Parts: sequence; C-alpha cells; structure tokens
Amino acid sequence: MADKTKTQPASPFTIEVPETLLKKRKISEAHKEARAQKKEATHKKRHERRDVIFKRAEKYVQEYRQREKDIVEAKRAARRTGDLYVPAQARLYFIIRIKGINHIPPKPRKILQLFRLLQINNGVFIRVTKATAMMLKYIEPYIAYGEPNLKTVRELIYKRGFGKIDKQRIPLTDNHVVESKLGKLDILSIEDLIHEIYSVGPNFKQANNFLWPFKLNNPTGGWRTRKFRHYVEGGDFGNREDKINALVRSMV
Repeated sequence: MADKTKTQPASPFTIEVPETLLKKRKISEAHKEARAQKKEATHKKRHERRDVIFKRAEKYVQEYRQREKDIVEAKRAARRTGDLYVPAQARLYFIIRIKGINHIPPKPRKILQLFRLLQINNGVFIRVTKATAMMLKYIEPYIAYGEPNLKTVRELIYKRGFGKIDKQRIPLTDNHVVESKLGKLDILSIEDLIHEIYSVGPNFKQANNFLWPFKLNNPTGGWRTRKFRHYVEGGDFGNREDKINALVRSMV
C-alpha cells in the first residue's frame, strides 16, 4: 500500500534571527538570572539576620529580668540587715523642654541648642556625666527631666521614634531603617537600639544622634497651675527622678 502522506518541499529560503535580537535575548536572560540569584541571596541573608535578631531579643529580655531580680535581692538583703538600700546613680536622663523661646538668656539658650531641644515639648535622651550635670543646672528652669525606665524608653522609640537619615526625618517602621544607618556598629534592629540607649552602651552617642528629637504632646490634663515652679514646690520644671515615666506616658 502506497504511503499517502505528503511531504512538504523544503523552503529555499531560511529565516535568520538578527544578531541584535540574539544579543538582546542573551543579555535579558543574564539579567534575569542575576536578579534571581540576588533575590535568593537577599532572602537567605534576611532569614539569617532574623534569627540573629530573635536570639538577641531573647538575651536582652533575660538581661532585663536579671537586673530587676538583682535590685529586689539587694533591697531584701538591706532590709534583713537593717540597712537602707540606696539605688545607683542614674546613668540616663530623658529631658523635656517645657518653656518656649521668650525670655531665655543666651547661655541657657545655647545649651538647649546643644541638647537639640529647639521646640517646646521636645524630648531627648542624654548620658549623665559631670559635664551634662553642670549644664542641666543652667537650663533646669526650662526643662523637666528624670530617669526613664525600660517601658518608657521602649514606648518612646516604638511610638514616637524617628531616625535621621541624610538629614531627613524617617519613621522607625522597619529594622532595615536602623540597620542601614547603624549596621556598622552592630545595631541591627529596633530592639538593639533600645538596648543601646537604655543600657548606655559604648555606641550610645551614635545611637542617640541617630534618633530625631521626640516631638511630644501636652500632658493629658495639662500642666500644673504653677508650671514654672520646681516640681517639689508644686510646679513642673526640674528633676522628678522616676516620676518622669508617668509624665512621658501622658505625653506620648
């Protein structure tokens, strides 16, 4: 039986693909492969970095709890022996400017500028040293300050925290914002930043300068009637020690 299939005659003309199109395809495939490799490397690096951040956060929690236990044990030991427990001198202050720009002498005005307290209700962290303690005496009638606890530091950074990147005020909505500026100092996340500020670590200056001055509201219920009297006299300015925490929470 004869084969009835018909064979197509070979075309005398062959269609060649232009050289430019071949190059374009080759470059496009190379770019696509490079993007895929970069995406995979970024995903792997981010996963590893996430594990590091979680482990550090767990270590910080244990450190904070141990610090609280040590204070409780010290108080109990002092009570057993009939002594009085005296807490260690504060290493960290949070300062809030409570007075505007009118009727401020040049020297206190300059110190307020050095502390970056340019507007009323601005707040900053400072390390307590002999020099800063002397400067606080000059500007005490214009500020309220005290020793913040861990909860206050965390609420300020999470709720009102902004970073300074290229002279711009960037909200701290992601760990990448912190890492992009402070990664070279091994500060990779917001929890690392909180730990560095609260513990007054070796990189406190860089971490504090990275934070934009906090912009707070007026306290809930308003200031006291005699705002420009000292706190112990029924006013608002001056050192209020651990009572600064209640004031900050009413202003966040």
